Amino acid sequence: MYENDLLRRWEERWPACPPIADALKMAYPDRWVRFHSLPESKRYADSTDEYAIVLNRYNTVLDGLFGGKDIYVITADGSETSSLARRSHTGAHLHPRARYWTSVLEDPDPDALWYWHLYVSEKPWERGCLDELLRAAADEVTVGLLIADTALQRLHHPYDGGADVILATTDERDRLRCRHAEWLSSEPSGL
Repeated sequence: MYENDLLRRWEERWPACPPIADALKMAYPDRWVRFHSLPESKRYADSTDEYAIVLNRYNTVLDGLFGGKDIYVITADGSETSSLARRSHTGAHLHPRARYWTSVLEDPDPDALWYWHLYVSEKPWERGCLDELLRAAADEVTVGLLIADTALQRLHHPYDGGADVILATTDERDRLRCRHAEWLSSEPSGL
């Protein structure tokens, strides 16, 4: 089954972390880089011009990572139960062709259980093909979005304020960081 094969490949490639978008930067700090979406680390766009900057930055990095390749688009719906509930309206609208992939427990604390129910689709990467999803991530309408090549070598997690990118090697991360140095945080932590 497609979903089981994908989960097996994820576990082989990223053994230190389940497919929880926000946790990857902590599990793979040596291969992580963060790019901010707007100048001066502004978090949210307020105008058409600022949205154009946000989408240009997302698409520029995505072009460099996935140009000419097929990608996985992974979206998440969260709940307090491991039972697969009905997809959220937002998730179904923004990622309509996605199939259920897996559910992941974020934190085993019995007083604060939270599960991510992940949905996946595959498509060829083309600049602009995910603009609606990217804008939703930038506005925090959706969270947990992951974009990956089908070999699971490179991961892109857009969020409200920027994007975390996890690469196959530290050298590849360093090259990408240099290519877009003007989009980096001024904080020593990279956040």
